[in-house]
Amino acid sequence: MTVSTAIARLNAADPDFARHLDHLLSWESVSDDAVNQRVLDIIKAVRERGDAALVEFTQRFDGVDAKSIDDLILNRERLELALTRITPAQREALEKAANRVRMYHERQKQDSWQYTEADGTVLGQKVTPLDRAGLYVPGGKASYPSSVLMNAIPAKVAGVAEVVMVVPTPRGEVNELVLAAACIAGVDRVFTVGGAQAVAALAYGTESVPQVDKIVGPGNIYVATAKRHVFGQVGIDMIAGPSEILVVCDGQTDPDWIAMDLFSQAEHDEDAQAILVSPDASFLDCVAASIDKLLPTMERAEIIEKSINGRGALIQVRDMQQAMEVANRIAPEHLELSVADPQAWLPHIRHAGAIFMGRHTSEALGDYCAGPNHVLPTSGTARFSSPLGVYDFQKRSSIIFCSEQGASELGHTASVLARGESLTAHARSAEYRILTQEKGN
Repeated sequence: MTVSTAIARLNAADPDFARHLDHLLSWESVSDDAVNQRVLDIIKAVRERGDAALVEFTQRFDGVDAKSIDDLILNRERLELALTRITPAQREALEKAANRVRMYHERQKQDSWQYTEADGTVLGQKVTPLDRAGLYVPGGKASYPSSVLMNAIPAKVAGVAEVVMVVPTPRGEVNELVLAAACIAGVDRVFTVGGAQAVAALAYGTESVPQVDKIVGPGNIYVATAKRHVFGQVGIDMIAGPSEILVVCDGQTDPDWIAMDLFSQAEHDEDAQAILVSPDASFLDCVAASIDKLLPTMERAEIIEKSINGRGALIQVRDMQQAMEVANRIAPEHLELSVADPQAWLPHIRHAGAIFMGRHTSEALGDYCAGPNHVLPTSGTARFSSPLGVYDFQKRSSIIFCSEQGASELGHTASVLARGESLTAHARSAEYRILTQEKGN
């Protein structure tokens, strides 16, 4: 097999740099009409025929010989069995990763709060976990036990009573690592269904699949399209684009390390994006040479090659300050600050899903076991979005208690504003609570 790269070289000093960068970053996750209609048909069928539609679609799309929905349900004992089928090293790694993810996310948990004003009015916020969350997990050979941990553990830390997992098993292929991760993460129920039909089942419920409040987890274009359509009926985490990494380097890190860091995202799929920014032109040359040297050694070389050639780039900047400006313009999913003093540059970063500090902190550690969540905003959405966390599985309700005096005082303000909006019932509702003595005044 022959592989070669022709990674784009950009220079921030060029007058048309912004245009070239915009073109490089552009990515549309729009489903075509055929996919969209197919997903709508599947959702309609699941809503109308429930379990029967799930069994039919699983037979047709996954090649699973299921006679009834009972053949698509895995009980807790089956998850515990998976723990005995993986290697001791795999179990230890899963448990260590799970513990680190759990410890990190426990710090995110929000508590209810209240305060009392001088007149006795009480204001506050009640924080409540969702009742039930749905977790979509890709199945078959492309299985990700790490995603199970990253999605299920924050839900459990938040206090979600029931986590329901759906995972396809194409041609009956079950991934024991995924099931073991589900066991360790505390998943309550597992259904071996996938695709748009699984999303529809979680959103609307069937005779066997319970309706959930929020659906999280990655999937293919059919899954993403289905999540778009059911949003509003249920909450969703995000519509994720291809994986991304941006490495900012001062030119002093081993170029082989940097090349492999770029590969770590490029190997996800052909649309993944890997970009290096540095003020050192000779270092960019060294990394390009490392890419060419190391690429033939990679198992997923063809995917990496297409990703690097199609959406990758080596960008030269004037200095580190300009590197920060480019980083904020890109707003990457993963940002590596491979520099001598990353802490000094951290205040300059405004937009990034996760920030990996220093030469020894590879993005791969964050994917598996560092602790923070690896479900991150992509395609520039780090400008306004955050990593998945405990807060995604908690709701906040406002608390308002007015004392007699407080209701009377606030009533005056509310009355003026309500009448200004010509909402007389609002005004009179507030005015009824104004104390008689104050009305007289």
